Amino acid sequence: MTETFQEPGWFTKRVFNPLVAGATRLGLPLAGSRVLEVKGRKSGEWRKTPVNPLEFEGGRYLVAPRGNTQWVRNMRASGGGRLVRGRRVEKFTATEVPEEQRPPLLRAYLTKWKWEVGAFFDGVGPDSSDEELRRIAPDHPAFRID
Repeated sequence: MTETFQEPGWFTKRVFNPLVAGATRLGLPLAGSRVLEVKGRKSGEWRKTPVNPLEFEGGRYLVAPRGNTQWVRNMRASGGGRLVRGRRVEKFTATEVPEEQRPPLLRAYLTKWKWEVGAFFDGVGPDSSDEELRRIAPDHPAFRID
């Protein structure tokens, strides 16, 4: 497991994420985004961040484009959380996808979301080789949510 983490900049933290999260909480998600709520592993308080859930091969997934983020660490500790869109709150359990199984999932995620998160994938995109996707898989934790 890698410890790669790409810290969001001021604009993302203070403007973009709050706008996306606010619109999603109002029931107006940006291209299918949701607000992820997961309990803090130390505080036990609910932490919130916008995410892009992915439907793939009959399952639903969350991918961490920025790497080993706080929400990833909290998800590992809690084993689940909630996805919010407007007044709809969906509870779920999460299972981390092993690194060797991530390449096809990352390809599908990049096909749908590269326009928003492509900068965090080290130049790898949906048309990249399987080898390149395997190379970046350790840097992008993913969870199947049920």
